Amino acid sequence: MKEDSVSLNITIFGGGGFIGRQVVQKLAKQGHTIRIATRRPDSVGFLRPLGNPGQVVPVQANIRDENSIINAIKGADAVINLVGILRENSSQNFFEIHEKAPGMIARLVAAEKVRKLIHLSAIGADLKSPTRYGKSKAKGEYNLKQEFPNATILRPSLVFGPDDEFFNKMHSLLKILPVAPIFFDSKKMPRIKFDGIFPIAHFEAGLTKFQPVYVGDVAKATVNSIVNNNSEGKIFELGGPKIYMYRELISIILQSAGIRKRLFPVPFFAINAGAAIIEKIPEFFLHAFPIPPLSRDQIRMLRIDNIVGDGAYGFENLSISPSALESILPTYIKNHKNMRSL
Repeated sequence: MKEDSVSLNITIFGGGGFIGRQVVQKLAKQGHTIRIATRRPDSVGFLRPLGNPGQVVPVQANIRDENSIINAIKGADAVINLVGILRENSSQNFFEIHEKAPGMIARLVAAEKVRKLIHLSAIGADLKSPTRYGKSKAKGEYNLKQEFPNATILRPSLVFGPDDEFFNKMHSLLKILPVAPIFFDSKKMPRIKFDGIFPIAHFEAGLTKFQPVYVGDVAKATVNSIVNNNSEGKIFELGGPKIYMYRELISIILQSAGIRKRLFPVPFFAINAGAAIIEKIPEFFLHAFPIPPLSRDQIRMLRIDNIVGDGAYGFENLSISPSALESILPTYIKNHKNMRSL
């Protein structure tokens, strides 16, 4: 159903992903024609019913291949790049996906004289980040801006919603672990009080701050950026209405899922050592794990605050009031069962 008076031709890279599906749905509802640029068009056929016949069209494209990118963006009024990964593997790495691809897409978008370019990055994108993920996101932003200075960059915090990565994975872990681990720096030991034989953390653990943002709100910001000319050339940091400590998020997951577990302090060095061992295991055997294990880079990310910076452009500049975590998480977390789909 068409809601806007102007119908645009929009190409989306990463349209079949967690955030991309929401973006496609909103754009289709507004009557735009959408091309889903993907390596395997058959894998995103499920998006076609979101629009009228011929409105949502998968097209073959590879972000490593210039000619396929040109074919995907030719004649577009706007291009959206949502492609990103949280961990590297043998077929995908941060350099190709986060650093190189944004610059290549931006250069070709500029050459094709496409008017709008929207790029999804992340809060924590910083050339000085201690994580490979954060550095790669920052380098990608830089490469993008060099080629297309008026691009709009969106940096969400921790994104939640059905099929999300963080909350569903944590829920799966908490269901099988005997306790709920919260992490601490061994240089700042938490005070421990014993209740019988069980130690209870006294809140020096799990202090990293996050500002979870609903996937639907990130999709709204993406769509609004297309028609909002004031968004051009700006970076928007997208966070929810409330800041939480990591331990608070774990407690909310437990409460929402109806799980009773004690918070248990675990030093970062211990989980990091475990991740280092797991990373030595051949990738093929990792599929035997019921839940994809955390990488050392993801563990480093858990040590860094992930919140909207002071003075940053945000949801209010895009006329969006973000949704609260507590109002949405309970609607899907209990029904999460397929751990390997995370």
